[in-house]
Amino acid sequence: MLDVTVIEDAEAAAVSLDPIRARLLAELAAGPASAAMLAGKVGLPRQKVNYHLKALERHGLVELAGERRKGNVTERLMRATAASYVISPLALAAVQPDPDRFRDQLSARWLLALAARLVRDVGSLITGAAKARKRLATYALDGEVTFASAADRAAFIEELTVGVGALIRKYHDGDAEGGRPHRIVVAVHPTLKPEAAEAAEAAEVAGIADAAQAVEAGH
Repeated sequence: MLDVTVIEDAEAAAVSLDPIRARLLAELAAGPASAAMLAGKVGLPRQKVNYHLKALERHGLVELAGERRKGNVTERLMRATAASYVISPLALAAVQPDPDRFRDQLSARWLLALAARLVRDVGSLITGAAKARKRLATYALDGEVTFASAADRAAFIEELTVGVGALIRKYHDGDAEGGRPHRIVVAVHPTLKPEAAEAAEAAEVAGIADAAQAVEAGH
């Protein structure tokens, strides 16, 4: 099972965003299970769970992990193809953000557009590398810093900009034969406050629970 994979197809994205199917994906990311096993966990009939599993399997989000006999029935054990999923902006290709349309280094929305392009490009590179059975050379750095004041933050960003710019000028060789361009993205943003993160998680859980109750009431 992959740690994380990207969803680039619009139909696959729609399937994964269904609250019941998202719950099934989460259960199958924890380990293989049959429709009967999942039915008890999500509170739906086995036939209904089978219907959702087939949709997930059709779009490559779950796969067959094995089979086992249970009485006169052969149960299919399914598992998620990844522990977690990221939906690429390609799933909304017509309205995906384009950071080239405007440039504002102090705009949070421009940062969001850059992040969206990063997800799209790296997702496509991962997909291509997997098909070619090649290793993808990437690097990422993640850290946290607490600024005592807005002035300190501004000074940090100025030094960061100068330092990164100097490194780019030192190593960039646009005339190198066979050279491979690489994209560099540097971002600074406030960390999410714990209460905001908890509220977002609670809202997501509540939405899944409400959807499950609605489906159950309809049957």
